[in-house]
Amino acid sequence: MSLLTTTDELAAVCDRFSRHPFVTVDTEFLRETTFWPKVCVIQIASPEEAVAIDALADSVDLSPFFELMANPEVVKVFHAARQDLEIIWRLARLIPAPLFDTQVAAMVCGFGEQASYLELVKAITRANLDKSSRFTDWSRRPLSAAQIEYAIADVTHLRDIYLSLRARLERSNRLDWLADEMQTLTSPATYEQHPENAWERLRHRARKPRDLAVLMELAAWRESEAQSRDVPRSRVLKDDMLIEIAQSAPRSPEALANLRSFPKGMERSRAGADIVAAVERGLARDPASVPRIERERRGSNGATVELLKVLLRQVTEQTGVAAKMIATVEDLEAIAADDRADVQALKGWRRAIFGEKALELKSGRLALAIENGRVVTFDWQDAGEAPAQAEASAETREEASASG
Repeated sequence: MSLLTTTDELAAVCDRFSRHPFVTVDTEFLRETTFWPKVCVIQIASPEEAVAIDALADSVDLSPFFELMANPEVVKVFHAARQDLEIIWRLARLIPAPLFDTQVAAMVCGFGEQASYLELVKAITRANLDKSSRFTDWSRRPLSAAQIEYAIADVTHLRDIYLSLRARLERSNRLDWLADEMQTLTSPATYEQHPENAWERLRHRARKPRDLAVLMELAAWRESEAQSRDVPRSRVLKDDMLIEIAQSAPRSPEALANLRSFPKGMERSRAGADIVAAVERGLARDPASVPRIERERRGSNGATVELLKVLLRQVTEQTGVAAKMIATVEDLEAIAADDRADVQALKGWRRAIFGEKALELKSGRLALAIENGRVVTFDWQDAGEAPAQAEASAETREEASASG
């Protein structure tokens, strides 16, 4: 197995790979004890060869790899790309493009939501992977032959998966359905870590506007602290403790120390003073600047949302596209409240296969029924038809919509 440990070796490989229409890419990294991922090994494959790069070797400059990732003539293929792309963005401030994510493509090709690499290997290549090195410490050197073989296997099978999924998408005229997801993955905003936005991960745990105001300041402080120290957020302060502080709003080190779960002695440290200061900033916030806490957004639209969920399941079963790709629960709630909601489910191909039906269901022009244990749809004026006839007419409309 080929392990590259020098810049010259890497440059030669990347030059060869740049002459191919696509390359497959994966990374092995550690993040258990750090905020930022620590890349240890990078694997790349062309249609003809595959290599692993020792990213920790002192004699390797990764510039040739980054140049390959920036080459607009070469499609970069990843599986579940987000974390790999975050690493590349962090190291080189670039995002590989054009991009193809096989996990996203699998959701459009009938493999369900978030199909794993192992599942796709079995389903498409019929191969069995040796996963014995899955939980290995990739930072230890030297790397064993088994580790290198395991790492490279993650990009060799990915070639066959990519070719198979791309062919399926082209045959079904669904290749452009990936555009929205690829646009999100290739946006720098997806990977930028802004401390002032850290509260959004915890927003649903705030009970009152005052709690949320304090939580916003506390989360921003913790995020900055974790980034500057390069440690996980939980090493600074756990989520539950952050919520408890936001709810109790202690305004002195003594009040902070009285919280039962607060780390002993921390109130006397610089961090303790920072926490009290964050609480004060939160309490001083203008209430108008605090986002509205949305409890049960569905309200009187709850029944409509439940019907839309049933319709979404029917469309998912009929088209093979994962529900997550078509519409989120938030989308359904927005559609239930507003026919003109600004959501992806009412745009483009999603509107063609689901959005229009959702609006028809809301207006009473579309009905749902059960036929042989399956949900079927039919026009309300066709309610007198036999279920089989109604299902047939619905499928005819679906095919026409998909071809359009």
